Amino acid sequence: MVLSQPKPIESEVETSDSLTAINQRPRRLRRTAALRRLVRETQLTIDDLIYPMFLREGEGIRESIPSMPGTDRYSLDLLLEELAEVSRLGINAIALFPLIPNEQKDNAGTESYNPEGLVPRAVRAIKSQYPELLIFTDIALDPYSSAGHDGIVEDGIILNDETVEVLVKQALCQAEAGADFVSPSDMMDGRVGAIRQGLDAAGYTQVGILAYSAKYASAYYGPFRDALDSAPQFGDKKTYQMDPANTREALKEVNLDVSEGADLVMVKPALAYMDIICQIKQTTNLPVVAYNVSGEYAMIKAAAERGWIDESAVVLETLTSMKRAGADLILTYFAKQLALAWKS
Repeated sequence: MVLSQPKPIESEVETSDSLTAINQRPRRLRRTAALRRLVRETQLTIDDLIYPMFLREGEGIRESIPSMPGTDRYSLDLLLEELAEVSRLGINAIALFPLIPNEQKDNAGTESYNPEGLVPRAVRAIKSQYPELLIFTDIALDPYSSAGHDGIVEDGIILNDETVEVLVKQALCQAEAGADFVSPSDMMDGRVGAIRQGLDAAGYTQVGILAYSAKYASAYYGPFRDALDSAPQFGDKKTYQMDPANTREALKEVNLDVSEGADLVMVKPALAYMDIICQIKQTTNLPVVAYNVSGEYAMIKAAAERGWIDESAVVLETLTSMKRAGADLILTYFAKQLALAWKS
């Protein structure tokens, strides 16, 4: 019987492949803070941030929002004072969200296009004092709706085309006041195209549209609805906001908004939808915006208050991850906090 020969012991001499592996030492580029900054792939700057701010009627009012620690509602006079510091810190853009008194709400959202309403008055006043500050205004009916929905309600159904007609009026009202961008957040079909046509026909060709293109029916919006007292009075928003399980639908919504004339497209929320941000970034040449929403903000604040996390480090890591995923711009309630930290 012939016995098989044992395999020879492999040489201890290192091959060229193993030498190559030894020569590759990625830690060389992590050795010092200066080196890490030098090779950093993703840069988050103040120019990437849009600061959402809450506005209310009255004078001399600055009131805290319990579910959003560190965030306040301002009457217009105090908002103008706050914007002096916002501008000094280098924040170039704000997004306005109004708390509308209940007596001004109705099913058709008629207050949304009142030229003497809270938002148009605020836009005119801000542009008068801070002409270089970019203003994004919200286009939706929920702050103005007695039902708390983003559209006109009939027999429990959110009407699409009738709502779009009101949204166009709202956009024209805000454009006339001086808004730089109108931001339809309602998710009605065809509203971007209708708003673009309405703006152009009225001569507001330079007013941009930030489309809330992939806005999901998310549980992360709770604190925001507290801030505006805009929670739906019945049902939910799942017949017009997107199912959180869907990806291809987001791409379809973005493509539709681009074809209808959007200048910027948004994913909302951001933190649980990084994959959506990444895919949209790969399918459009338009700037992609992420909304670091109220629930994401509140979770960080709550954990920090309990001493469980380093708030500043987590904020920076979270927003950088959104930029890394593909967001060109980020709406975040942390904008002023970051600007203060970067200035110090």
